[in-house]
Amino acid sequence: MNGFLLALRSSFGFLSTIPVGITMEGLDEFFKRTYLHLVVGIVLGLIMGAVAYALVSYVPISISAVLIIAFVYYLTGLNHLDGVADLGDGLTAHGSVEKKLKALKDMSLGIGGVAYAALIIIALYASLTALYGEVSLLYTTAEVARIFFFAMFVSEVSAMQSMLTIAAFGKSIHEGLGSILVNNTTVPKYLIGFVMGIVACIGASYYFGLGLTGIYAFMAAIFATFILLNVSNRHFGGVNGDVIGASNEVGRIIALITITLVLM
Repeated sequence: MNGFLLALRSSFGFLSTIPVGITMEGLDEFFKRTYLHLVVGIVLGLIMGAVAYALVSYVPISISAVLIIAFVYYLTGLNHLDGVADLGDGLTAHGSVEKKLKALKDMSLGIGGVAYAALIIIALYASLTALYGEVSLLYTTAEVARIFFFAMFVSEVSAMQSMLTIAAFGKSIHEGLGSILVNNTTVPKYLIGFVMGIVACIGASYYFGLGLTGIYAFMAAIFATFILLNVSNRHFGGVNGDVIGASNEVGRIIALITITLVLM
């Protein structure tokens, strides 16, 4: 199989639960082209947007929000949320950097991890319901559903760019898939992904008649990722796969919050 096509297939196998198959050869090709994160984000965002559109059109928002969250994790898996939990254990551990690193890499789940993972899910639910609360006052049901399509699309693109940001500007603290991603994400690859994300968000914003909303959300997610990177550097001296995964969850939520605030 052509190297690019193998990398593209493997990118979906690595970043989603879509059963496309994945091999070490495919992963090698994918890591050579880490900007494919944004291709995956665009496709997953379209799928999530379509599901959100259907749910918001016919189901009460409190139920829709739960079902949207369930679908997001069904489609993307729980690896990124697991990264949030591991990060929470590491950040809440007391003592030296070594103790924090031990908690970060520990397979068991502590109270810090539970709290951080729960907070992410609550924040995602609150973001969706807050968005509905704001736009439902100004738009018809059909228009609200279209805005949810837009919001899920932009937030997923932003989430993928957040992971690419950590990988491009972070320093690896131990060997693993995270370090391979970090070592292979050069500035040119990051910029390719960045341009793809910007174009996707601009296109979505103007297609749905929402001006620069998508750009604001995309940039806010990246800004939040740099804050997360700074926190990780201070606590652990660098980043690993857990921090990269956590940036995905943070980026998605920050993008949704930004869209809500702009549309207010």
